[in-house]
Amino acid sequence: MNPSSPLAQDTRTERDALGDMEIPADAFYGIHTARAMNNFAVSGRPVNQQLIQALVLVKKAAAQVNSEQKRLSAHRAAAIINACDELLAGRYQNMFTVDALQGGAGTSTHMNVNEVIANLAIVQLGGHPGQYELVHPLDDVNCCQSTNDVYPTALRIAAIRLLRPLCDAMSSLQEALQNKEMEYADLLKLGRTQLMDALPMMAGQGFGAYAKAIARDRWRLYKAEERLREIPIGGTAIGTGMNAPRAYSYRMVEKLADETGLGLCRSDHPMDPIQNMDVFVEVSGLLKSAAVNLLKISGDFRLLASGPFGGLGEYTLPPVQAGSSIMPGKVNPVMAEMAGLTAMRVIAEDAAITMAAASGQLELNAFLPLISESLLESLQILSNAVQLFTERCVRGLVVHEERCSANLRNSAVMASTLVAELGYDEAASIASAAIAQSRTPEDIAEERGLLTRSRIEQLCHPYTVTKPGIPGQEEGTHHGNE
Repeated sequence: MNPSSPLAQDTRTERDALGDMEIPADAFYGIHTARAMNNFAVSGRPVNQQLIQALVLVKKAAAQVNSEQKRLSAHRAAAIINACDELLAGRYQNMFTVDALQGGAGTSTHMNVNEVIANLAIVQLGGHPGQYELVHPLDDVNCCQSTNDVYPTALRIAAIRLLRPLCDAMSSLQEALQNKEMEYADLLKLGRTQLMDALPMMAGQGFGAYAKAIARDRWRLYKAEERLREIPIGGTAIGTGMNAPRAYSYRMVEKLADETGLGLCRSDHPMDPIQNMDVFVEVSGLLKSAAVNLLKISGDFRLLASGPFGGLGEYTLPPVQAGSSIMPGKVNPVMAEMAGLTAMRVIAEDAAITMAAASGQLELNAFLPLISESLLESLQILSNAVQLFTERCVRGLVVHEERCSANLRNSAVMASTLVAELGYDEAASIASAAIAQSRTPEDIAEERGLLTRSRIEQLCHPYTVTKPGIPGQEEGTHHGNE
């Protein structure tokens, strides 16, 4: 490096309305980013890279449109586009340094992107970072734009890109549960309500119920994309579109739709999506619904796999790692636990999104960075958790017929099959006697001379007690007490 070059110095001086500031000479960010780094040292976590990538994509489209419409010179536009392509390829991620938890409605993140793109373009044109007369982060990179239309546009793009893999993961989970439904369609087990013995069921029926819940989540999430496709680009600061020609707005939507393949459309009232965040609340609410089902299912798996000898022990979950540093041989249901705690995090993030969306004022929501961070994290972690839960837990789950049969045999639930023949009070007496004597209701009923063994077997047949209808009766007939 030439010792006389500005890059040979440790720092460079940049100036804004607040005064001068020293910036590392080789940094591609600028003074706006540096001030934000000082102001928002909160979480130690940078802005979600999916949002950064979407912001860069918007900047690339803007450079193309502004060049087409003669607001940006060809050489500046080419340098900006090339800089965006480098960033979209994953380079210079370390230059996006602003904390995820920041004030300013996302302006700091937006300026970080503007400055990095500008300085990369400057270097391509033979200059040094900070020579903004070559490419200016605001006059050139940000031409016809505002944080307030760029940021929510990018967030919608990022959210859709993360929503699709989540839908795929939910589809795989649904399929895995349906496979278990078929695999264990003929395995009789004990059904429980309020953790107490209830009625007989087929193990496959339980998996089928789980699959139906996941199918609803999958469909709801698939439909949520429609809400996210409407973007406010061109609305600029408050949605009125000042400093952004109408032709620019329409062309930007076309460019972004082509580039992403997401079916994006222009909002017919940009002031709405700039200030109202209810769409993100809606999507987050659907993520919460999915998380609730995931928490329920994973909790059931843990309970049914408890033991293996001191608990229910009806399921065995795939062993994936040793469970204890002091208890040899212990294997814990860590994949189900991971799914559950991820679901809890998504539920908590939904509360943050709800509060942030409700706290917007007038023509802007200042808390959009929190909405962004929480929503994108929820999409990512839920997708990853569902995928891992499916692959490392559900697919390898085994239901133990012997344990299920023993638990069912040792219960008194078959007394319920006798209600239609003997009445509730007599069936309750039989159940109480069976529990007290550690015998089956069938044996008690036969001993008392209330039913023959052949009739008992007819009433208690597994395929009779696990489907609609009254045990021992054909459809449209009635027996027993009136």
